[in-house]
Amino acid sequence: MFHVTGLSTHIGKIQILHSIDLYVERGEIVSVIGANGAGKSTLLNTLAGLYTPSAGTVALEREVISGLPAYKVVAKGLSLVPEGRQIFPNLTVRENLLLGMYSRYYKEKKQTKERIDMVLDMFPGLKKHLDNLGGNLSGGEQQMLAIGRGLMSQPKIILLDEPSMGLAPKIVNDILEILLRIKKEMGTMIILVEQNVKAALKVADRVYVLEHGSIILHGTKEEISMNPQVKSAYLGMKMTS
Repeated sequence: MFHVTGLSTHIGKIQILHSIDLYVERGEIVSVIGANGAGKSTLLNTLAGLYTPSAGTVALEREVISGLPAYKVVAKGLSLVPEGRQIFPNLTVRENLLLGMYSRYYKEKKQTKERIDMVLDMFPGLKKHLDNLGGNLSGGEQQMLAIGRGLMSQPKIILLDEPSMGLAPKIVNDILEILLRIKKEMGTMIILVEQNVKAALKVADRVYVLEHGSIILHGTKEEISMNPQVKSAYLGMKMTS
């Protein structure tokens, strides 16, 4: 289990996150939805160790990882797929993937081919591009590469920040199907942050609604999708009296 308790984060003197409580069970997809500026990316960056929380704890399988630097958080089994993909455009697809297992490379070097084959099985379209520069891929292919890179360390939990951003609906659907496959076949815990609420609801087991740095709603995807406030604010459906 991944357990977040009372998490608060300041950037400079400004408090962005306010006492966040959140959990993810093994083999579960949890979506975090909210408007632009709600604090979604700050939440993921804090969980990944890029920001140090000012209060609260983050525990992965009962081991507290909050306060650790990002490279140690990765070594503990957490992987972040950041907003905007952030692949290395001047490195090949193969080199980008290898960087995804840097925390385990020397201990598990013999498993390198097996890991790359696993990613190519998930994303067969990358196979023909292995020796091409990442910057020459399409937007959808770059997003698949970013997710594949995140899987190379075989994380216990993977965090995805706006993976649908700027992509065609068909590519978004393909990526959502891959997330369901990762959940089913690998049992990996997934936190999916999205402004595309319909996409987030499509694959989630449970959903948190983040507003002004605080969790204002939490429930199953059925409960959240039927909530009048969510319908009005995020699904473009008018509330009726």
